Amino acid sequence: MKSISIAIVATTALIAGCVPSSQTGQDYSRNEARKVQQVQIGQVLDMQTVNIEGTKSGAGTVAGGALGGVAGSAVGGGKGKDIATVVGAIAGAAVGAAAEESMTRQQAIEYTIRLENGKVISVVQASAENEIPIRIGDSVKLLSQGSTYRVTALPNPAVMQQ
Repeated sequence: MKSISIAIVATTALIAGCVPSSQTGQDYSRNEARKVQQVQIGQVLDMQTVNIEGTKSGAGTVAGGALGGVAGSAVGGGKGKDIATVVGAIAGAAVGAAAEESMTRQQAIEYTIRLENGKVISVVQASAENEIPIRIGDSVKLLSQGSTYRVTALPNPAVMQQ
């Protein structure tokens, strides 16, 4: 019973680490806050829904393997128990890896944007329900900081032209 409790606590801790970080246009990491960003203005030419694959950190594999091994060890006795433990660990690891990837997968939008300089670019980012909606034809801001880019709505394009 003690080993099952330890496995459950370990599994919960590992799965908690599988929660995806936000990749929306309005969420910033601590490292991104209070830093200068370059701003470009553009117009949305096209949008399509895409998926950002989930993480494959190994946390799900480890957690699933531990839980599967503990569950397998509860079956049978002697060599049968040993075999069940190994099979349970392998099956649990496979299920855990798939669960981690599935739990952290995000739906996103690929924006195709024509910048003011005529260059056409594409940016993929997750969307949040409380963001100002962006539609084809809308003016947007493309914010860049190093290799991180984000697209945000430009509700009043006239402000940027002053």
